[in-house]
Amino acid sequence: MTFLAAQPSAQDASSASKSILLYHRTMPIPERMNPTFATAEPPAINRHELAREKLIVALDVPDAASAAALVARLEDTCLWFKVGIELFTAAGPAILEPLLNRGHSVFLDLKFHDIPNTVAGAVRSAARLGVRMLNVHAAGGPAMLTAARAALAEIPNPPQLLAVTMLTSIDLPQAQAIGFPVPPSDQAIFLARMSLDAGVKGFVCSAHEVEGIRALAGPESVLVVPGVRPAGSDLGDQKRVSTPAETLRLGASYLVVGRPINQASDPARAASLILDEMAEAL
Repeated sequence: MTFLAAQPSAQDASSASKSILLYHRTMPIPERMNPTFATAEPPAINRHELAREKLIVALDVPDAASAAALVARLEDTCLWFKVGIELFTAAGPAILEPLLNRGHSVFLDLKFHDIPNTVAGAVRSAARLGVRMLNVHAAGGPAMLTAARAALAEIPNPPQLLAVTMLTSIDLPQAQAIGFPVPPSDQAIFLARMSLDAGVKGFVCSAHEVEGIRALAGPESVLVVPGVRPAGSDLGDQKRVSTPAETLRLGASYLVVGRPINQASDPARAASLILDEMAEAL
């Protein structure tokens, strides 16, 4: 004899499903069966370290001994140093070697401005010194800028090429004396646009032009701003200036600070205070 199991009715099946669902909702589930996955949070930004990567101290001193003494006081605080025409003329390319050997980054600020062939050769030679930034005057014209950019294209891992727009010491009367028909900020924007057309994407400009050049050149461009003065500092011969925090908020990539640090009684403390202000703005 064959026995057939009774098939549950649709109503019985529905009741069973509801009972199972209620069971699963009310019974506690062990932690090992209900694991929690920690979400990896991005590491906190060290704003002070970021500020150190954006501060360039100008070694505007008369000789190699003075530069070495200043660097010794600052190297635990600062990463970047600028070597300009005063120190480079006094000490020559040899001044770069101890800086590079100690792991510092160097901005070679010689502002080349000559015929295209001469500037191309100078840029090529400067790049081989191991510096990370160098500059030319945008006023040298499109052909000169193109020649400078092409010279760096021949070199592996070339330094950042910067076009100097308008010096931060030039105000409206000085601009008019030179013969510029527009205010310095307008002329700086004009020169930046011309440099971009020549393929140059780095600029030296005052804080007054940062927003305009950033809008023109985009987020990937490099804007190096000298003439930075902490509040209350002596302006000296600088005309178009800004504080460190203001300059960063406007969109600067790097700040160049000279006399407020290198003429301070305690250069390391002066640099640290500037870094603190920069960190608050980042």
